[in-house]
Amino acid sequence: MNIAYWIVAALLALFYFYAGTLKMIRSRDQLRPMMAWVDRIPLPAIRALGAVEILGATGLILPPLTGIAPWLAPAAAIGFVLLQTGAIAVHLTGEDRRIALNAGLTVTAAVTIWLATGL
Repeated sequence: MNIAYWIVAALLALFYFYAGTLKMIRSRDQLRPMMAWVDRIPLPAIRALGAVEILGATGLILPPLTGIAPWLAPAAAIGFVLLQTGAIAVHLTGEDRRIALNAGLTVTAAVTIWLATGL
């Protein structure tokens, strides 16, 4: 279970760290080709979302790695499930109905929660 956690958590953390960094540093025009929803959300909210994603990615890796507050790992994964639930709602209420990536991330975060309970 420990090896499985590290594989799944590392992949999830890499994805969210990358996506969060893009949301933090790129302009709305640069984000639009990848994220059709950016025009419906205020830019400060997009920046905050990026910060949350970076913090969540850090929460998946650092606490179990250091042994300090390891309960933060499943908490971060729960946060990602909630984040993707909201993302699916945003996609479905807008013109962009592509939610396959969001559904996959939700399932991956849920698996991470399960694996983190065995740490």
